[in-house]
Order: sequence, then C-alpha cells, then structure tokens
Amino acid sequence: MSEILSLNFQNSYAPASKTSRIGILGEEIACRFLMKNGWRLVAANFKVPVGRTLNGVLVSGEIDLIALDAKDILRFVEVKTRSSDSFAAPIAAVDLRKQRQITRTARMYRKIFDLQNMNFRYDVVSIVLGKGAKPKIEIFENFWSEDKFRKKFWSADF
Repeated sequence: MSEILSLNFQNSYAPASKTSRIGILGEEIACRFLMKNGWRLVAANFKVPVGRTLNGVLVSGEIDLIALDAKDILRFVEVKTRSSDSFAAPIAAVDLRKQRQITRTARMYRKIFDLQNMNFRYDVVSIVLGKGAKPKIEIFENFWSEDKFRKKFWSADF
C-alpha cells in the first residue's frame, strides 16, 4: 500500500519533517479506510500544472487520493491529519483557497483522462491521531462543489 502512495518524488536523503510524516501516515490510513469501505484507489498524490501566477511562475495542484466508490462516482479526496484536534479540527485547513486549488486540479485530471461526463465529488477525510488510541477517522462527503468556483456571467439588461 505504501508503494501506491509514494508517488511524490522527494529527496530520499532528506529526513521527513514530523508534519510530513503525519501527513503520509494519514494518507495511508485514509486509503485503507476507503478501500475497506469498497472504494477503489485510482491515484494518489496526483500532481499537475494548473496555471501560472501573474509573474509567470508555474503553479501546480495536487490531490491526495482519487478513488471510485461502489456507485462508480469519481471521488477527489483531500486528507487532513492532525496529531490532536484540541486547537482546531483537521477540516478547518480545507479553506476556500485549498478547495479552489483542488477543483482546478480535478478539472485538469478529468480533461486529461477525458472524464468530462463522469459523476464526481469532492470529499475530505479527517484523521486525528490520538496518543495510544485508535485514529479517529471521519469522511465528509460532498464537502464542496464546483458551482462556487464557476464564473458568473451577467445576463440582465441594464
């Protein structure tokens, strides 16, 4: 399973920070949880260029997990893992900016693989790793939709 999730190309000689180790562990836990619930993993750590900044710098987007559920709905899953939720719940980190970045990346994924007509959702898996306790895992299905990021056009006459 960890072979599937290690699609990012980090320097193997650089020691991973505690935060990144927690994130990697969370993605592995989420993957097992989703597969146990009948989902099929399609991709992990999918990364693609999604545009450029005003200065021309390339911007990449990443999606933690992409899976198909039992009804063949494509799920774009953001995994948020915390060692404790005493400060804030993990889903608090999936703000509007993060949602927009994942939405842009998912659009590119659907375009690359010609999946424009496939049903899809944006989900969040929240994991809290308690000391000595079982991880607390919650899935927030349909956490957001693309509608909030669609460009609005005026059609009213002035």
